Amino acid sequence: MNPLSELGKILLFLGILSAIIGLFLITGPKIPFLGRLPGDIVFRRGNFTFYFPWVTCIVLSIILTLIISIFRR
Repeated sequence: MNPLSELGKILLFLGILSAIIGLFLITGPKIPFLGRLPGDIVFRRGNFTFYFPWVTCIVLSIILTLIISIFRR
């Protein structure tokens, strides 16, 4: 197979992926429940806040896995 063809596919995939991530970063704060699901860890001590949205990460991982598995078929 032509190595330039493979490189072109990789660059196209990375471009689409970066566009999706950019769209998510623009619209992400407008989704009210995103990052505030029950089970997300928040520690507040004085002027220090530690926030880790692990339930949100799990939900997004499941959704992305389903989407990718649909497109791979």
